[in-house]
Amino acid sequence: MTESSGAGRRQQLARWFHRANVLPLAGRVRDALFNDLRILAYHRVLDSSEPADFDFDLELISASASDFRDQMTAVKKDFVPMRFDQVIDCLDRGEPLPPRATLITFDDGYDDNYRIAFPILQELGMSAMFFVSTGHIDSGAPYAYDWAVHMICRTPADRLLLPEAGIDWPLPPTIAGRRQVASRFLSRLKEFPAVVQERLVATMEQDWSLPRAPHMHCQPMSWAQLREMQAGGMEVGSHGVHHRMLAKMPHELMIQEINESKAMLDRNLNLPAQVLSYPVGGFDAFDEVVVQAARSAGFRLACSYVSGTSRLQSDTMYSLRRLHVERYVDAAWFRGMMELPELFG
Repeated sequence: MTESSGAGRRQQLARWFHRANVLPLAGRVRDALFNDLRILAYHRVLDSSEPADFDFDLELISASASDFRDQMTAVKKDFVPMRFDQVIDCLDRGEPLPPRATLITFDDGYDDNYRIAFPILQELGMSAMFFVSTGHIDSGAPYAYDWAVHMICRTPADRLLLPEAGIDWPLPPTIAGRRQVASRFLSRLKEFPAVVQERLVATMEQDWSLPRAPHMHCQPMSWAQLREMQAGGMEVGSHGVHHRMLAKMPHELMIQEINESKAMLDRNLNLPAQVLSYPVGGFDAFDEVVVQAARSAGFRLACSYVSGTSRLQSDTMYSLRRLHVERYVDAAWFRGMMELPELFG
């Protein structure tokens, strides 16, 4: 995601609300009317939100280390941080969630989650759920979407040519221009079935002689790191095996992807995985067939990447909405997102 004019307007409005000191009162009024679950969605936390010599997807940087610490401090002070196992326990007991219940989640499983986010969470005595794609833990290889952005940024070619996808686009000479092409390409890529997506990225790797390989700026966490984090109070959930859009996979392969990811997590970690996050997570990434497969595999809850909050009930347990934290979300906007998610989320 890039900062659109709509995002800019929300940021300005949040700053006005913050200066007028109306957000806390507005949030309390809202919470008297709704008892819903706030789930914050992060991807990467780096030392800087604008790192130098970084030729992967900037839009997956959710926050700098400093901003993440400030955000978590605000959540701990004014909301009720919870773990997914506590939410599941409330469900099993038939008890309502406490007002202002909040969950912290990370998608994909980048190693900066371990290096930077985990110590901050421990410092503050907080927990988070880390959704990981198990096949990438074993291989150490970047995700296909990450590698596609990297290739577009790095190739000496001056055109992106993929006839199968109807793509014949010039590649600008500047890194900023190439990032715009990469963003446009990812949007187009995700329209295709999963097998076609993989084939298109493989074609780019072959045509440009840039085979996917482990990279210091885009590494998944290891099993040892995940076990350490789990022992340190974090939770680990499934993000599939290969980060494929589940609703765009053939039926049997989709079921296999879900079941294998859970089996690998259960085998390598100390507790059974109870929660799934659908890769990509929009309305085209999961459907009722995928939901049923997740339920049958033994997952108790599942998260989408659809923006918003959810009341915890039978028809939302496998399509929980989340609030997306992006690198351009400042302190006022974050506060607005937490207090009035319908307006600022």
